[in-house]
Amino acid sequence: MKEMQKEVDQYISQFKEGYFSPLAMLARMTEELGELSREVNHYYGEKPKKNTEKENTMEEEMGDVLFVLICFANSLNIDLQEAHDRVMHKFQTRDKDRWTRIDPELDAKGEE
Repeated sequence: MKEMQKEVDQYISQFKEGYFSPLAMLARMTEELGELSREVNHYYGEKPKKNTEKENTMEEEMGDVLFVLICFANSLNIDLQEAHDRVMHKFQTRDKDRWTRIDPELDAKGEE
């Protein structure tokens, strides 16, 4: 994650404009998330893609969301690895019994 943040920062640092403001970054992230939502709706929802619409993939759209998230974090000096580690700790402690775990013995036998 640190390498991705560094790579994005090196890219953005080439330009006088630098990072957008937090509000503009949030708007950009919302825009990219909307594009991902549109793709999910086309593939899994009730709204098929029109013949005239450009063929995008969810992979592309997720990449766009990730890029903007990294830009947003960099602009606010947030270490995404630390953020990830904190949220995983939260899931592994506070939320550890929230969902039904798969029984490894049953799963190995192909049963539910």
